Amino acid sequence: MRIEAGSGGGRDGFGLTTAEITYRLPDYLHVVQTFVWQEYDVWPLLPALRRFLCFWRDEIDGPLVAVRVAHCDLVGHRGLSRADAEFLH
Repeated sequence: MRIEAGSGGGRDGFGLTTAEITYRLPDYLHVVQTFVWQEYDVWPLLPALRRFLCFWRDEIDGPLVAVRVAHCDLVGHRGLSRADAEFLH
């Protein structure tokens, strides 16, 4: 199995992870299909993705061919900006 990592945003941390999983159909091994998985996970360790791939390997008959991974920070330097206002309740 080959795992390709896309952009990690250059920083480690919690964010949205998307994996494109390519696998072979169990009854027709010459046919490949894709499955898209998304979850909030921690880059670059990706514990949730690793658990899912272990589950796939142990419980699902379709052998994995490749996994492409992309990650986007949940909150980054572009996601926050200073507000010059104050709201009192």
